[in-house]
Amino acid sequence: MKVLALTRYSTLGASSRMRFLQYLPALAVEGCEIEVQSLFDDEALLSKYQQGKYGLITVLNSFIERIAIMRKRNLYDLLWIEKEALPWMPVWLEKSMLQGIPYILDYDDAWFHNYDLHRLKIIRQLFGHRLDELMSNATLVIGGNQYLAQRARLAGAPWVEILPTVIDLERYFKPEIKSKTDKIPVVVWIGSPSTVRYLQILKKPLQQLAQRIPFQLRVIGGEIDISGVNVQCLPWSENTEVENIANADVGVMPLLDSPWERGKCGYKLIQYMACGLPVVASPIGVNTEIVRSGENGYLANNVNEWIGVLEHLLIDANLRNQMGQSGRQRVEQEYCLQVAAPNLAMWLKKAAVGS
Repeated sequence: MKVLALTRYSTLGASSRMRFLQYLPALAVEGCEIEVQSLFDDEALLSKYQQGKYGLITVLNSFIERIAIMRKRNLYDLLWIEKEALPWMPVWLEKSMLQGIPYILDYDDAWFHNYDLHRLKIIRQLFGHRLDELMSNATLVIGGNQYLAQRARLAGAPWVEILPTVIDLERYFKPEIKSKTDKIPVVVWIGSPSTVRYLQILKKPLQQLAQRIPFQLRVIGGEIDISGVNVQCLPWSENTEVENIANADVGVMPLLDSPWERGKCGYKLIQYMACGLPVVASPIGVNTEIVRSGENGYLANNVNEWIGVLEHLLIDANLRNQMGQSGRQRVEQEYCLQVAAPNLAMWLKKAAVGS
């Protein structure tokens, strides 16, 4: 079976890497021959992070290459698409380029809110239901959580499945029980330059906590400075992310409460749990499903709650170990590639025959 995977990014883009690329070896074993074509390569994405936008020539070349390969869609049995194939293009154009072949849409974010909640009325009018139209014609829509899956159902998608964003147990080694040490405990956050803004939610809690107990905030993949807080900023690297999480002590995921955030898949929580860390998160969207408060971490809704649960965890190494082990077990049971890949392979094969 030949599948053309139309991803948004290459390896530097977390969504493409975790929802598509990490599955390729396992899918190959299942008999799925996957060819990947990314809309924006690593160089383009890095440029966007540095300059805040894609260059015009980059965008034009990216869309020319995307349309060219979609014109050859009859060479494949199935299209496996990250979010949409031709973003911001008229929906009739994309629908015409999808005719005659079954296709799967995959969402790990509330991408539809780029259109239906856009600040410009004309964009909402022209594109507000763009993704709904694509979903309704898809053979299968895969959502990373219930919020995304429900949107697909409301759009009229004939077949909807939920697939969490997962980790590979072969990369996330089973953590050892951490012994008590005199080292300053580390609170870790991992993300990107575009999402580091969420740490502003923790500015006051961390500043107040720093006046009570010593700790370090480790920021992986972004840059931030919080007055009065010991902050360590590290660049993200696929080769070092696991180690940099694993030798921390508590993982955090603060979020705002808005429609966009309700569509997030909580991947960083799963990373923390895989490394044996207790987690603290805002009670938004799928976070309320991943975090079992008092078992593998805590949910925190305001400044006082963040201070309280973080202080509790930072001063109690035994509690951290206990919750970390619970989280790791949950990942092994529900949030790993080894569990998810067989299901995905089965869906791809079923979709390819149009059933």
